[in-house]
Amino acid sequence: MDRNEATKRFHGGDDALAELIDESQPAELPTPDTDVPMVSRSVRLPLETYERVRAAADARGIGVTTLMRQWIEAGLADLDDSATVSLADVRRALAALSRPTAA
Repeated sequence: MDRNEATKRFHGGDDALAELIDESQPAELPTPDTDVPMVSRSVRLPLETYERVRAAADARGIGVTTLMRQWIEAGLADLDDSATVSLADVRRALAALSRPTAA
């Protein structure tokens, strides 16, 4: 059944469309990346900002919303001084402290 036929049947009250839907296969939905219940919020961003976020997510091999969630969680952790820092960042900071500075 094409779209036009389906629309005619829907507006005409034809039960065949409901039967067709009942007989369809379940959709394959993506597996959530967390077991924690999530709340969906809409955020309006300038196109240039969104493109930068998308590029940063692509470079990390993760989704845009995952990266945004990580940034928000890091910002909130920073507010209450419970920030987590990667071991690599700690090592770089310690290495920088051990280098003599130019006078």
